[in-house]
Amino acid sequence: MPWTEITCPQHLRDKLPYASDLRNTEWNLIAPFMPAAHCLGRPRLADLRTVADAMCHIGSTGCRWRQLPKEFPPYSTVQGYFYQWRRDGRWEVIDHALAIASREKAASYP
Repeated sequence: MPWTEITCPQHLRDKLPYASDLRNTEWNLIAPFMPAAHCLGRPRLADLRTVADAMCHIGSTGCRWRQLPKEFPPYSTVQGYFYQWRRDGRWEVIDHALAIASREKAASYP
């Protein structure tokens, strides 16, 4: 699909700190799949949206874990969540949900 006056503003990332950061609409699609905070133990200090933004930053720039900018949580936190979500299948669930949403949107497109 070519860039049009309608599609171009939907994908602009000029106002985000990093081009890889999730927009609100994108975060709203994956937020329901994020793990709930545990009621026992230490309270969660990391914001999961910032953790997801850090993962997107690594994926889009190819930087190493230790080279994450200081605006993101510590690399060990981001890395821990990434491996945990990979182990428990969270990435597959998110990918499947996004694929279904994309197909539904494409089917409703005139």
